[in-house]
Amino acid sequence: MSFLRARAAPALRRSYATAAGPVEAAGVKVLGIENGLRPATSSVTIVVKGGSRYEPAVGTAHVLKNFAFKTTAEGSALKNVRKTELYGGVLSSGLGREHLYLNAENVFVPLLASVLSSTQFLPWEYSELVLPNVQGEAQAAAACPIAAGIDAAHAVAFRRGLGNSIYASPNSPVTLDNVKQFAQAAFAKNNIAVIGQGISTEALASAVQQSFGSGSAAGGNLSTSPSQYFGGEERLPLDTHSNPSAKPTLVIAYGQQGAETPELAVLPHLLGGESALKWVPGTSPLSKAAAKVPGAQVRSFTTGYSDAALFNIVIQAPTNEGVRSVAQEVAQAIKATSNISEEEFSRAIAKARFAEATKLDTAESLIVSTANAVLAGQAPKPHALESLSASAVSKAAGELFKAKPTVVAIGNTHVLPYADELGL
Repeated sequence: MSFLRARAAPALRRSYATAAGPVEAAGVKVLGIENGLRPATSSVTIVVKGGSRYEPAVGTAHVLKNFAFKTTAEGSALKNVRKTELYGGVLSSGLGREHLYLNAENVFVPLLASVLSSTQFLPWEYSELVLPNVQGEAQAAAACPIAAGIDAAHAVAFRRGLGNSIYASPNSPVTLDNVKQFAQAAFAKNNIAVIGQGISTEALASAVQQSFGSGSAAGGNLSTSPSQYFGGEERLPLDTHSNPSAKPTLVIAYGQQGAETPELAVLPHLLGGESALKWVPGTSPLSKAAAKVPGAQVRSFTTGYSDAALFNIVIQAPTNEGVRSVAQEVAQAIKATSNISEEEFSRAIAKARFAEATKLDTAESLIVSTANAVLAGQAPKPHALESLSASAVSKAAGELFKAKPTVVAIGNTHVLPYADELGL
């Protein structure tokens, strides 16, 4: 048994992805990431600096995302989809506050290039295909308390720019001309990076050179103001008609200027929330807070951007009174971060290191974590956790929690607490 285990160990040992800095091909930044294993399939993602913070009108980026893989100069939307099916490929698009993502298998790099350079923006596709998808995604997000809460928290925390919703609004119609103008600026080569997973940088650069040689314009101007954190409160009623299973929700968030720091990356693992073991309540401060109310859940996480970061705590419970009770415990846990023990710090660092490693497990997390660095022409690097100390994390947490909190309550607004009632 030990002999078999010893022979199997090299094959099962995690092989970390390695990547040098990005190269430039056809005016586009290119980076291939390999982990030393032969993958079953390779994926290629085009990262466009065209998220909602850059949109000229509310919802423009959301509409542009849904125009992906529609009719281009290379063929109709039906042809593109049918060709993808025949090759066994998968096409997808995603939108964040800073970036638009187009994902496909590596054999479809020419198709990805044609999406950027020659999407036709046909009026009938806009009205019959794009708008229904946009409306459906916006309605689904509005019916999800967590999605609506995080979206509202960004609006309260940053107001404009990063505060722009990633979903279109029925109160702010988007015209086809708005989308065309935004696409022309966003799809410029200086706003584009191509990241491949399971493919070498050299092979990917060669494919990009062939497909993007006569691609989008050489320059584009997307204006946005530097992010500034404000904080504040928002209170929204809970729509149980469109989503009967929706629970009352409270989002507590704190923002900071500048990109996510190693200290901030450790903080969610220090406070915790979700248990690492199924059917076990957990031993972290936020896990203990949730365990006091049956059915309650608490999770903490950070959302990092190029010039700002937001630390979020999401509280849910079956009742509004339950959310209020858990929120009071969470507020006490936040205040306790000013005095971190060495044992708590060691546990948090171990969890943070594991989280850094698991970013390699899915294409989505890998792309999101490397996008800003590649667009800046830099090699992606993990957080420098080794140099941290308990006192440094305590100090950083104290500075973060001194700021005005962002609190979003979704449910019975007469019962859910205000920030000052929690002592925040």
